Amino acid sequence: MKTRLTILFALILSITIYAQFPDSETDGKYYEVNGAKLWVVSFGEGEPLFFIAGGPGGTHYGLRRFDSLSTTNTLVYYDAFGRGKSDTAKVVTEYTIERDIDDLEGLRKAMGFGKINILGHSYGGVVAQGYAIKYPENVSHLILANTFHSYLMWQENCDNSNHEIKTNYPEVWEELMKVRMQGAVSSDPIHQEIYGRVPYGFLYAYNPDYFKPGRKKAYPHPLNWKLYYQMVGKDGDFELTSDIGTFDYRKQLKDLKMPILIYAGRYDRVAVPWMQVQFKMYCPQAEFFMFEHSGHNPQVEEPSKLFALIKTFLSK
Repeated sequence: MKTRLTILFALILSITIYAQFPDSETDGKYYEVNGAKLWVVSFGEGEPLFFIAGGPGGTHYGLRRFDSLSTTNTLVYYDAFGRGKSDTAKVVTEYTIERDIDDLEGLRKAMGFGKINILGHSYGGVVAQGYAIKYPENVSHLILANTFHSYLMWQENCDNSNHEIKTNYPEVWEELMKVRMQGAVSSDPIHQEIYGRVPYGFLYAYNPDYFKPGRKKAYPHPLNWKLYYQMVGKDGDFELTSDIGTFDYRKQLKDLKMPILIYAGRYDRVAVPWMQVQFKMYCPQAEFFMFEHSGHNPQVEEPSKLFALIKTFLSK
């Protein structure tokens, strides 16, 4: 009976704590930044910690796993231009890495913050690195999560993903090759549909059970695919062009002076470990941590270990 009561109390407590967190759909506000309205959800106590979502084209919803950090920091979740509840572009050429970097600076000013802490996940880490290089005086701590240092590393993401699909899902690969022989490219709906048959957990997880249909939460705003293929190129699942096909921070990372934490997942088939460890060479002043039981999302697979690491890092 005591065990049951303990479990029940813990469940009630967790529900109560979760209920205290703002709702991403209703409990935010808009800020005018560079001529567009950006949706922001912010709460907590302490120095600001900005979260930059991945994709490109993803929303802040998938990063709400970090909510418990609100006991030590003021969390700032936002949908960047073209994502989620924020304004979208009239023409897709408005979507650029540089725009995302300058929008973060505009949002910092609009919210009245001085120095800020930044956590960029996946593509968000590309924006975070670019921001830290362009506006180093405004960054207190920089956290780069499962991200990419250059277009070469992102291309390796594509190459490795395709290798894994070809090897482990040959029936999907065969059908994909048929439509590609007919002229289809990554941004075509038929190509996206076939590519999407590979389970998310296969490429992105140590334990795919965390990402099974029905367990992986469905977010109200899907990834903006028009934005995605504008930034990676029309055949960006195979050959990068456009913005993602040119960025390269490798020479500049060593000059950053703020505290930097870089972490990766051993089972990440996207931001692959053999290129993740190269951050140690390009950014030797950073702390580097490899999560041994995670893929692309340690905040889902090893949250306790990750959050303790982040809290210790931000307290320095």
